[in-house]
Amino acid sequence: VQLQASGGGLVQAGGSLRLSCAVSGITFPMKTTGWFRQIPGKQRELVAIITSDGTTNYTDSVKGRFTISRESAKNTMYLQMNSLKPEDTAVYYCNYQTKAVGVNYWGQGTLVTVSS
Repeated sequence: VQLQASGGGLVQAGGSLRLSCAVSGITFPMKTTGWFRQIPGKQRELVAIITSDGTTNYTDSVKGRFTISRESAKNTMYLQMNSLKPEDTAVYYCNYQTKAVGVNYWGQGTLVTVSS
């Protein structure tokens, strides 16, 4: 099982980044896929999530700026991040939650740094 996250980097405030997460080796059907982020010393928080039927949900601080999407044919999920703010600086993790109870997977994290 592998979730390979990429696309992080350093960007100035107001700029954009697109994160990708390539998923492979998971046989359980998907319940949700999503992006979380974590700042050192703080709890990991949900950024955006998309369900198997395409319903999306976002944390309030990113609504209108971030867009989560999924390309099933490529087993890849994305997080388009626009109008980035310094407070978006964090390590971003992709997550794949299966329909099997208690079975979910995490990517390795990709660092996003937004300079003011």
